[in-house]
Amino acid sequence: MSLPSTSEAPATRISRRGILRGRGRTAWSLAVVLIACFVVAPVAAVLVQGLGSLTSESLPRDVWAMIGTTALLLVGVGTGTLLLGGGLAWLVTAYRFPLRELLSWALVLPLAMPAYILSFVFLATFDVGGPVQDMLRSLLGPGTWLPQMRSLPAAIMVMSLTLYPYVYLLARSAFAEQGRTTYDAARTLGAGRWRGLRRVILPLARPSLAAGLALVMMETLTDFATVQYFNVQTVAVGVYLVWKGSFDFNAATQLSVLVLLFAVAVLGGERLLRGRSQFHQKGGRGQGLEPQRLNGPLAWLATATGLLVFAVAFAGPVLQLAAWALREQLRHGSQLMDPRLTQYLANSVAVACVAALATVVLALVIVHSLRLGGGPLVAAAAQATTFGYAVPGAVIGIGVLLSFSALDDLLKAAGIPGGTGLLVTGSVLGILFAYVVRFLAPAYQSVDASFAKIPPSLTASALSLGAGPIRLLGRVHLPLARRGVMIAVVLVAIDAVKELPLVLLLRPFGFTTVSVWVYELARENFWDKAALPALGVVALATIPVYLIFRRAAGKTDKEVPA
Repeated sequence: MSLPSTSEAPATRISRRGILRGRGRTAWSLAVVLIACFVVAPVAAVLVQGLGSLTSESLPRDVWAMIGTTALLLVGVGTGTLLLGGGLAWLVTAYRFPLRELLSWALVLPLAMPAYILSFVFLATFDVGGPVQDMLRSLLGPGTWLPQMRSLPAAIMVMSLTLYPYVYLLARSAFAEQGRTTYDAARTLGAGRWRGLRRVILPLARPSLAAGLALVMMETLTDFATVQYFNVQTVAVGVYLVWKGSFDFNAATQLSVLVLLFAVAVLGGERLLRGRSQFHQKGGRGQGLEPQRLNGPLAWLATATGLLVFAVAFAGPVLQLAAWALREQLRHGSQLMDPRLTQYLANSVAVACVAALATVVLALVIVHSLRLGGGPLVAAAAQATTFGYAVPGAVIGIGVLLSFSALDDLLKAAGIPGGTGLLVTGSVLGILFAYVVRFLAPAYQSVDASFAKIPPSLTASALSLGAGPIRLLGRVHLPLARRGVMIAVVLVAIDAVKELPLVLLLRPFGFTTVSVWVYELARENFWDKAALPALGVVALATIPVYLIFRRAAGKTDKEVPA
């Protein structure tokens, strides 16, 4: 459709994809390209520094052991989350049993439990000196062999329990959205329920399962607090230890390049799992599968399975944290809480809010610019801005340090004495920069999803009436997309509160967040002192988990009979 041309507003053409052509604004397009450079700069700095120092012999001697351990951890956690998340998604989608409706959302809550918090609860309960081993040795004898808790298998189990909701959410949505006719046709041809799952349902759900696995593996690759608790040395742990231990830039950047290679392998594996097959269903979105009612022992077994996973991954740890916090309060009854908690919580909330607002503003600029037009260059730059979320935090942290070191050199060469000094790397600005690079992607996705619901005709009408880009954003786009913008603010803020690696790498002297405080207390086995701040982190993280599930459940409920 073409709108009549006027002297105030040139003709505007709407493409089939809803992007305005022929009305791009150079300044807005340039802003998107600059934001993309801003996001890519830390990763580019790591690659340049790491590849330029390949002749260095400063790598740790056990680097190959780190690589092997990282690979085993990725494979183990990926397998565990696929079985656990995919199995539970099929259970609540394909069957009816007692408490099914309750469990369908309760099984998402472990996503609000950071792995490093579940790790220290697990070790305090099951490690040597914990109540479980003490009880077993009192019953079986002091010399009884018990499995080692600080090990790779234990780390895989704990991380699988906290990360399986990524696969569960996407698999449940994929199972619920599949057309019933395809599955029923397989059943009428003699396929049993399990064969229908294997030959029909799983192949159609493969893109969702691959996307969920990619998210799980990226989170696994980024984590280093959890694996440190279990004495597991991964490449990400090596980056942190080398940098904090010896400040060896060459070794740290070389290890960061290895972490980045793992990230590229994960993304490549996700594309390989999807394959070149097409996954469209004839007739569009399906009505969903008709759940089969379970009766007798099978029904209660299904309920018990869901309750067990929920209890182990979320309810049990929360109750244990509450018990420790209460015990600490009774021990120090005159003092309601450690006064540092208020300060550290304020630090976390302040940094998270600033980072959330900054990322959402940048996301609005990107999406609004795409709405105005700009061509393939702007579209490619917009996609590049999402790259930071696929890069482990350790790489971004090192990249931020390298980027501002290079900026210092440029400013000094230009005659500015001292360069940036410690303006960025010696203050909270370095953390904020890293947060924007890391969390711009979820903000962009949320804002872009809301803008996609705005009819292009509204944008075209406003432009034809002479509205400029800023007025168009403030009077048309932003009011209509405000829900997605608010969700983006909440999601980024809570992710920033939970973030640990970036703060540990970049925090200035004397600056601590609540997540860092929990990590340090748990590392010193001060379980009671770590309980209350850990509960605060979990409580804050529950908010976006609830919002995510409500959006997913809303879409599912429209398509699946109750």
